[in-house]
Amino acid sequence: MSSLPTSLGETELRLDYSKRLMLVSGRANPGLAGRIAAKLGVTLSEMTLKTFANGEVYCRFEESVRGADVFIVQPTCRNPDTGLSANDALMELMVMIDAAVGGSAHRVIAVTPWYGYSRQDKKSAPREPISARLVARMLEAAGIDRILTMDLHSGQIQGFFQKPCDHMTALFMLTQYFADLGLRDLVVVAPDAGRVKLNKKFAATMGADLAILNKERPAQQVAEIGYVIGDVAGKTAVLVDDMIGTAGTLKAAAQAVHNAGARHVYAAATHGNFSGNAWENLAAAEIEQLVVTDTIPLPPGAPGNVRVLSCADLLTNSIRQIFTDGSVSDVFGGENQLF
Repeated sequence: MSSLPTSLGETELRLDYSKRLMLVSGRANPGLAGRIAAKLGVTLSEMTLKTFANGEVYCRFEESVRGADVFIVQPTCRNPDTGLSANDALMELMVMIDAAVGGSAHRVIAVTPWYGYSRQDKKSAPREPISARLVARMLEAAGIDRILTMDLHSGQIQGFFQKPCDHMTALFMLTQYFADLGLRDLVVVAPDAGRVKLNKKFAATMGADLAILNKERPAQQVAEIGYVIGDVAGKTAVLVDDMIGTAGTLKAAAQAVHNAGARHVYAAATHGNFSGNAWENLAAAEIEQLVVTDTIPLPPGAPGNVRVLSCADLLTNSIRQIFTDGSVSDVFGGENQLF
């Protein structure tokens, strides 16, 4: 009979192990994922993604994910180029997470710069769901270890997660863009009271004045602009919001600011979630430029006053910090908590 090991050293399993990063993309925004991969110096891992005839989505990793940190780039938005709806994108993200967890990934990180359902973050009327919380629970049930997102509609959404939630901001990208334009007599205009804190930070960074629009919502996706609180007469106004949808509110806001005497009107938002008759509204709006980022792919037919900045650098730096167990807030000098 062989003798039992006499020391711990005789039973140690020696491993030559190094961390491995895998970056994969869903079909919601493959262009952004490709830009991140190029900046990270990695190749996007091969995935099979398709939608069956009955509408169900399917995915398969074409290489092993065992032991890897898997970063899944998938904003939960629609993409006309790939035929994906917002709900398809959410479901595709969940099945990709489940496949990575089932394949024994070390960590699974959802890179979701646009967090769908974020505007449904509270009850505005009796018997409504809090859908932003539901999405957080769904992603955690699927198996994420953390989520990387950008400019949430309200910062409190981070509290819906029990897993780490890294909250990025495009504020400094956007302020730098307008600083480079060399505009004079700037006033930053908040579209409603809920955006005041964001706009105050934007104005402080730009060294500009602040004004506020009085906005009422008589119904969902319907906004009425009353009047401007603050002085915009003879100035260059910049309307700042977290996202643009049908652009109806933005069109009305630009008109209100012009009526109050502004000489020039610009607009900025992190998420260009353009839908409905957005292009018609923007083409008719008295806005010299609307600046958004590429968190959501731009639908075809954009008018000439729309500019798109890439957030790939920010996401790349954040992914690098997560992978190396560094500080994500250092990417922004600790200034990414805006709300």
